[in-house]
Parts: sequence; structure tokens; C-alpha cells
Amino acid sequence: MKESEMAGSKLIERFYKEILEGGNLDLIDELATDNLIDHEQALPGQPPGKEGARFFVNAIRAAFPDIKVKTIEPALADGNLEACHVVLTGTHSGEMAGVPASGNSVEFDSTDIIRVEDGKVAEHWGTTNNLSLMQQIGVVPQ
Repeated sequence: MKESEMAGSKLIERFYKEILEGGNLDLIDELATDNLIDHEQALPGQPPGKEGARFFVNAIRAAFPDIKVKTIEPALADGNLEACHVVLTGTHSGEMAGVPASGNSVEFDSTDIIRVEDGKVAEHWGTTNNLSLMQQIGVVPQ
């Protein structure tokens, strides 16, 4: 993998490890362009751009305060695009999109694609296994 192709992988890893798991919201300004576009379905009330990224991180960390990255596997790097699969674990200890805390331990996964521009995330596409997550917190029957 070329150095330019590795940049995205490092951005994704830093987002998950330092921002989502570590809670360092200041890094969003460093890692994302000012006009960040996120194509993933937003949480209720989530604004666009960097503020949306902050909203998302705050919502996930409020619902799963002990969230941890179990695995992160970059699967594709091509030019300015990077894709990865991540598995997250945590305890549903706070409200999540209107669902009260269940106290259940969860493990869920997401696949992300980013477009890197000038060393920052300019665009994001993602899919999260929300059905599995909702089953684990007791909203949807198994």
C-alpha cells in the first residue's frame, strides 16, 4: 500500500480509537474537512458536517459510555478512498435514539468508506448493523 493510500486507514483508525472510544472531539476539526459530507443515515436530530460527527459521537458515547473498538480491519485502499470493517462492544447504559438503557452488553459492526482530500476526511459512507444492535438492546425480538 502506498503512503498516500495509508492516510485514510490512519484517519479511520484515529476516528474510532481516539474520537469514538477516547472521546477526543477536538480531533474532528483536525481529521475532517470543513465541508464534510456524510452519506450514512443520520440519527434523529443529527445536523450535517462536522457538527453531525460531534453529535453522533456524543450520542453513541452517551448510550455506550464504555464503548471499545474490538477490531478494525482496513479492507480496501485505492487512491483517495479507504474502506474498513469495525466491530464495537459496549454496555447500553444510556438512552439511544429514544430507547432507554437496557444494561445489555452489545457487539455490533459497521463498514465504512471515506474519501480523503488533503489528508482529511471529506466524505463518508457507512452501514451499521442496526438490526443486530436493536435486537441486543431488546427493541426488536431475536
